[in-house]
Amino acid sequence: MTNFETVLIHGGKSIDEKTGAVNVPIYQTSTYKQDELGKHRGYEYSRTGNPTREALENLIAELENGKYGFAFASGLAAITTVLSLFKSGDNIVISNNVYGGTFRLLNQVFNNFGITFTIAENEDYEKSLTENTKAILIESPANPLLTITDIKAVSNIAHKHNILSIVDNTFMTPYLQRPLDLGADIVIHSATKYLGGHCDLIAGLVVTKDKKLAEKIGFLQNSIGAILEPFDSYLLIRGIKTLAVRMDRITDNAQYAAEFLQKHKAVKNIYYPTLTTSKDYDTHIKQSKNGGGMISFELKENYDINKFFSSLNLVMLAESLGGVESLVCHPASMTHASIPAEIREKIGITDNLIRLSIGIENKEDIINDLEQAIRKAER
Repeated sequence: MTNFETVLIHGGKSIDEKTGAVNVPIYQTSTYKQDELGKHRGYEYSRTGNPTREALENLIAELENGKYGFAFASGLAAITTVLSLFKSGDNIVISNNVYGGTFRLLNQVFNNFGITFTIAENEDYEKSLTENTKAILIESPANPLLTITDIKAVSNIAHKHNILSIVDNTFMTPYLQRPLDLGADIVIHSATKYLGGHCDLIAGLVVTKDKKLAEKIGFLQNSIGAILEPFDSYLLIRGIKTLAVRMDRITDNAQYAAEFLQKHKAVKNIYYPTLTTSKDYDTHIKQSKNGGGMISFELKENYDINKFFSSLNLVMLAESLGGVESLVCHPASMTHASIPAEIREKIGITDNLIRLSIGIENKEDIINDLEQAIRKAER
């Protein structure tokens, strides 16, 4: 099977070998009967291994063109496990706008263990390296300003300096972008978002091609224990089956909405990577299939964003992204509130910034709702 859409349905371990069931069963068990001392049937304890989770892990590895997949209880559990590869004294370079939870984890948790981080000034990753840097961690597109990083170039820098390149691929999914093919060592997903796709689960995924890295990540997954439970593994496999059809609709809607907002008199700035006016357009189309489903924009000062949010009827004000429903959030007070105000302002996460996660509704209905809310927000 070479076509991605087919692998979504039939990849990994898609059929139960014992019964022929076309859906992988939910192995809702904590432990497994052993045939005799020291002899089991491949599973001992569900923190260490579970057939439902294993089917998901094999599937995401195949979708990312990796060899080893790991499933976790949340995206942050996945990031926590990957960051646990490092030790006191190590430094990690990050892009200048990342998910607020990632920043909080580095700034308020791992710093307690002597692991430091450096924000790459002006996206100059090589100049940001120190003698203690052990990894570069990026998002592309980044959350929430949709800044694009040349994944291949960053991976080359990392390999040149014998450090790891880690890419959070949540916004793009493997359907639109595959960082391992561009040289990245580790790919991370908040599978809560587009991979699950229905706002009904919390999950994280990690993929690598490297056997030694996989052994370390597997050890940490078992040792830390923040694993994905069987039922959510089942739900995530089910969500992944429709990834291509959902993303095709979402990205078509998003391009339409971005072009509408770009022309709107109320919009001061708009961030969407496949608008031809985007400074990152060339880099993005070189490594990604299309623009994805996320849009960020700023309303002009004579518009009241509180009134805008309260006037929406179809698009819902909520945390998270990537579902079939269109969602909107205020990064400065929601997803990125853990980033100090001075850093937010410096990198462009202003109090007027709005982040849209476009869903699969009729695109005219989405536009009409945005239009009426903007109109009511005018002072």
